[in-house]
Formats: sequence, C-alpha cells, structure tokens
Amino acid sequence: MRCGCPPVVVYPPDESGGRRVRVDGEILGMAHSLRDVTEFLRRAGMDDVSEDGVGLSGMIDWRGGGPDLWPAPW
Repeated sequence: MRCGCPPVVVYPPDESGGRRVRVDGEILGMAHSLRDVTEFLRRAGMDDVSEDGVGLSGMIDWRGGGPDLWPAPW
C-alpha cells in the first residue's frame, strides 16, 4: 500500500448489510458503518485513522462499493 500500512480490504455487503473487514489477511469483524471500519483499524494498531480519513484515503480496497455503501439490514 502507498502508506506502508498492511493491506486493508472491505468486502461487499452481505445479506445483513454488514461488510467484512480484513487487514493483512486477518478478518477483524463485520462492519455496519464507516465508524465500525475506523474502530477495527484502531484496534489493529492504526491509531492515526479517523472516520473522515478512512473514507477518503486510498488505504482501503473497497470491494463491491465504496465507503458510502451501507445498506440497511432487512
């Protein structure tokens, strides 16, 4: 990655509307908002991330839609 950070991947939403978050090959959890992604990255040791920065940065490989795609669960 450009920042020297481990690879971060956010997968497409599943049937519940959650998006799996993976950092450096490890699944961190199921995010239901950009705030969740930010918290997972902080827990993974990326303390300098912010909700605004995560959505705008090129550090995340957003699959199946960008940071604005958070469908409501059924």
